[in-house]
Amino acid sequence: MRWRLALPLLLMALLAGCSGGKTRPSTSRGTSSSQGGYSSGSGSSSSSRGGVNDDISRSQGSRYHDDADSVPAGPPPEVIAKLPEPVPKVEPRALYGNKSPYTVLGQTYNVLASPSGYVERGIASFYGNKFHGYKTSSLEDYDMYQFSAAHKTLPIPSYARVTNLENGKSVIVRINDRGPFHENRVIDLSYAAAVRIGVWPKGTGLVEVRAIDPSQPLSAQTLPPPPPPPKPASPGPGIYLQVGAFSDATNAERVAQQLRAANFAPVQVVNAQINGRSIQRVRVGPLAGVDQADDVTSRIENMGLPRPQVAVD
Repeated sequence: MRWRLALPLLLMALLAGCSGGKTRPSTSRGTSSSQGGYSSGSGSSSSSRGGVNDDISRSQGSRYHDDADSVPAGPPPEVIAKLPEPVPKVEPRALYGNKSPYTVLGQTYNVLASPSGYVERGIASFYGNKFHGYKTSSLEDYDMYQFSAAHKTLPIPSYARVTNLENGKSVIVRINDRGPFHENRVIDLSYAAAVRIGVWPKGTGLVEVRAIDPSQPLSAQTLPPPPPPPKPASPGPGIYLQVGAFSDATNAERVAQQLRAANFAPVQVVNAQINGRSIQRVRVGPLAGVDQADDVTSRIENMGLPRPQVAVD
């Protein structure tokens, strides 16, 4: 389970929304009473420890009933496999959770004006029991049995297809929360979404996040199709850490030499063309897995270099 920080961000969003005298929106994600025999966000779990009883004025460490996140006893994966995915539709921006720019843990993020064209690869995590029934950044009830997700910059609400690059499985999620603010994570999936594409029970996975723009004509052709599962003989995607991108090749090589001297290997200087300009990217990898990527990231930061960005190729 991955540490999350959805609300102090929510409190900043509340200030922005309340300045116009707007009331809190209804928790629209909890409109379904149950799926597959399990409680949804508006069920007993929400009323007993979350939902309207969720005191969002309390600190992040004291709001939740559980100290650590965990996974539920059910439903089993075969039940989640039969749950319907959300159908992308045009929705107004939520009154809460879209403040831009916003800052969390010293990092500043800008919410995208539109989801159109957004595609990114990176590491996915997921969240479960600890947050079930509690408020998301948009003040909807988090329901771990729905296909939803938290993202740092996509508008709330918006839709995206998330594809596990290691097995080709994909799911459409509705983004209604902010996060994950753990470094090196691109998206936080609901428990159901993680089960659907095989990020659970491993805990993390290499994914592609491809936004869906429901303002465009929706048909089988316009929704981004999932890629076919990779061939068994094909090597899986690799995790790289990009330490910097330089227009000056000398500066790029200087940073690369610092990393090599600190026994990071392999270190690559890769040429790329961006908007007609030649850029030298300094990358470490491929790395053995997510845990190693997290460890190497901390070590690079401790050298006084900028925080690396995850690249999945």
